[in-house]
Amino acid sequence: MTATTNPLLQPSSLPYGLPDFAAIRPEHYLPAFRAAFEAHLEEIRAITGASAMPTFENTIEALERSGEPLDRVAHTFYTVNSADATAEIQAVDEQLAPLMAAHDDAIRLDSALYERVSQVHSQLADLELDDEQRYLVQRHFREMTHAGAALDDESKARLTELNKRLSTLSTAFEKNLLNDTNELAVLFDDAAELDGLTAGELSATARAAADRGLDGYLVSLPLFSGHPYLASLTVRESRRRLLDASLSRASRGNEHDNRVVLTEIVRLRAERATLLGYDSHAAYVTADETAGSPDAVERMLRRLAAPAARNAEREREALQQIIDDTEAEPFTLEAHDWAFYTEKVRQARYDIDTAALRPYFEAERVLQDGVFFAASRLYGVTFTERTDLAAYHPGARVFEVHDDDGSPVGLYVLDLYTRDSKRGGAWMNPIVSESSLRGTLPVVANNLNVSRPGDGQPTLLTLDEVTTLFHEFGHALHGLFARVTYPHFSGTNVFRDFVEFPSQVNEMWILWSEVLDNYARHHETDEPLDAAIVERLHATETFDQGHATSEYLAAAWLDQAWHLLGADAVVGDVAAFEKDALNDIGLLNPVVPTRYSSTYFAHVFSGGYSAGYYSYIWSEVLDADTVEWFRSNGGLTRENGDRFRQRLLGVGGSKDPLDAYRDFRDRDAEIAPLLKRRGLDG
Repeated sequence: MTATTNPLLQPSSLPYGLPDFAAIRPEHYLPAFRAAFEAHLEEIRAITGASAMPTFENTIEALERSGEPLDRVAHTFYTVNSADATAEIQAVDEQLAPLMAAHDDAIRLDSALYERVSQVHSQLADLELDDEQRYLVQRHFREMTHAGAALDDESKARLTELNKRLSTLSTAFEKNLLNDTNELAVLFDDAAELDGLTAGELSATARAAADRGLDGYLVSLPLFSGHPYLASLTVRESRRRLLDASLSRASRGNEHDNRVVLTEIVRLRAERATLLGYDSHAAYVTADETAGSPDAVERMLRRLAAPAARNAEREREALQQIIDDTEAEPFTLEAHDWAFYTEKVRQARYDIDTAALRPYFEAERVLQDGVFFAASRLYGVTFTERTDLAAYHPGARVFEVHDDDGSPVGLYVLDLYTRDSKRGGAWMNPIVSESSLRGTLPVVANNLNVSRPGDGQPTLLTLDEVTTLFHEFGHALHGLFARVTYPHFSGTNVFRDFVEFPSQVNEMWILWSEVLDNYARHHETDEPLDAAIVERLHATETFDQGHATSEYLAAAWLDQAWHLLGADAVVGDVAAFEKDALNDIGLLNPVVPTRYSSTYFAHVFSGGYSAGYYSYIWSEVLDADTVEWFRSNGGLTRENGDRFRQRLLGVGGSKDPLDAYRDFRDRDAEIAPLLKRRGLDG
């Protein structure tokens, strides 16, 4: 293919460099990747073959200028691969995974390149560089060393084999999970089986069935173990069917079973860590994060696990009491009952019916008058929909973002609804990365998995879905606001255990009165959400936190347990390993299953969170401390927003994240606000 026949072989002419998705077909990707690989390698050869002594300009900055076509093609493909993975796209991904791993290693493990980077690094004290340039030298040297660039040739060859095999396995894990999740969507024949769902929810299940050519009502599964409908379904057998389907994903002994895949991933990651000089994959990962070591992670998780488990047991006793007092034939509480009876306790204790809140959370109003409104008040930005710009799927919408002086910030893409070709969960990803060196402004995307209602029906969100939208938009703001010179530091390119911090902070505005009053209005009457209900919502902030914290910590500990294994460890029974690991930390509780079991733990086995799922609670220490700062300094003001934007969001990855936090907060974060928020302070 040539540049005239393959739209990926030349820069996009669309605003902000938005890829011309309408012109791109699956068969364009592999030729474009191959051309981009070769172009990148040629640029690297030019750096390493230079006769001049290594300098910042001819080595580090040249390295930053290299690979622009590859970045463009990769951002485009991986955006589509996660959000619209058709069979054709999956086939491309299977072929691409080992090629991409091999290319990454060809750069990161290049001995001549590492020698030049090392020479610049050794001269760092004598070079006249600004802070971003100095940090860039440090990070390139650290990352290449961490990747194995200092290994001998034999070790590098084995490392390359491991990386290629691991990329193939991760792709297989994600494909298995997507296919088995689609197969396990639960079909109900009779609407009575779904008693308790709203008209909109029932409409969504009917639409999902019709989209597959089925009669009845089809309930798709989210990425996590539970399901939002478990809180509403009155038919116990329906709740059981949903949770059983969710928990069995990719572990049923069929062609989509992930047990062999994940144990091989664990073994090869451990071997790679040993090759690189670490005791475990967890040690390898945390060595280049703010945590520093698995011991630091374990100390935090164990500190939180015991009080979380105690709180969960108290919550279980309260739920069992409800069952004993209200059911004609009492039974023992099981995991699929937890959410349903939690709602009963919530209603009895706080007089809040979360299902009754949905009419106040119409999706478009939440977006425009909640998410965008809060950002405008804090940061002065405006959002204008660009219906003339097409994203990668008809369901994805494009918005142009401007500062209050009219200057462009970037593009924001929102892809709200679930579909069979979209992976589960919710996420943000860059489509175009910002860099003044390359002259690019950011294009970022948010993906959620909200059920699409039937034609003519409004999209009414749950409070959890509202939270997810605000959370993911926090990532988007990080990607939109970062202003750096070098693409290495663009947007959310920060340490993994820091990246969740800005997104968690953005959740604080959900129930902030000025924001809530603006978006939480009944979709038919425009009636605002009753102030008394809002007050009771605030009162429930620690409600059910024993369960929520326990299921999260259980998943975080499973991730650590797998990745603390040595290369010679043999795991023959995945379920038994999980049981032993959870028992070890005191979180083995059949009525509180881990948020993700191993076979569908995509964050860890096909995403970027291996040995890093602890990051959410680690970042929440900073988040809770920051929320306290906002509250004590006037809340939703431009002055506060500008400080947070300039000192944290705006620096991207161009500064050590804890240094950036100290610059913002004038001190290190304290854990007390987190313990109070989660009801773990005694």
